[in-house]
Amino acid sequence: MPPKKQKSSSPDYPSLGKSIVKASGNDAACKLKAGLYIVATPIGHLGDITLRGLATLANADAIACEDTRTSGVLLAAFGIKKPTFSYHDHNADAKRPEILDRIAAGEAIALISDAGMPVIADPGFKLVRDCRDMGYAVTVIPGANAALVAMAGSGLPTDQFYFAGFLPPKSAARQKEIGALRHTAATLIFYEAPQRLAACLADMVEMMGADRPAVVARELTKLFEETRRGTLGELAAHYAANEVKGEIVILIGRGAQKEIVLDIDALLAERLQHTTLRDAVAEVAEMSGRKKTEVYSRALMLAPKRK
Repeated sequence: MPPKKQKSSSPDYPSLGKSIVKASGNDAACKLKAGLYIVATPIGHLGDITLRGLATLANADAIACEDTRTSGVLLAAFGIKKPTFSYHDHNADAKRPEILDRIAAGEAIALISDAGMPVIADPGFKLVRDCRDMGYAVTVIPGANAALVAMAGSGLPTDQFYFAGFLPPKSAARQKEIGALRHTAATLIFYEAPQRLAACLADMVEMMGADRPAVVARELTKLFEETRRGTLGELAAHYAANEVKGEIVILIGRGAQKEIVLDIDALLAERLQHTTLRDAVAEVAEMSGRKKTEVYSRALMLAPKRK
């Protein structure tokens, strides 16, 4: 006899999701009030959509999608059959009034992006702003986000981080923005397209130095997920020699804070117009970190007759 076929030990997420969708449709508590519902979708793994996210999509009157074709695959996987329409950079200004009118008429509109949390690095924030301004309910259903997933798995400091989104596609503009951020005392997070990764890393080396610790995270939660750690120089060399596909997150360890050079004489001259010599010396010494004796000597040269 042939061996029995072994059942997969991994959960069947689409089947589980369909059960949740069906149950939520029959649950009066899941019915949605009029308003905008921002729903996070998976960044790769279907199992990362939340139970609340599925229930919200199943009970919305309509779903605004970044790309209806991409979202259609997700919705079909979980048996969600709701009207969809596109909402993206190119049609947002025209679509916003229509969405606001539908909410005013009592509809619950869900907003989703192709992957992850809507509104982050997309035009959804303008829709949220207008809903808030008009007093309409806005509800966020949290979930997967590529920047936070990459940050959590990077091994870089997480106490402070700065999300910079996508850098400009042209090298000169990109270098200008990188230069403005290089002294930020926080882990930096960028999104990048795979075809620009090597050039972007080269510009980062140019503006930040080859020794900065960095991480490139790719295809997060998907089958070929990769998180590569190293210095900016090492990563730039690797990706210059190796083409990649998929969604990219670049993380860069914090830089040294820029040394602040204070003009002691200018500070003293300003303070001496409003306060005593003693107080001016004390204030400037505290601001600059210089010794009081050094500041006092400079003060005497500026105002030798003042006590």
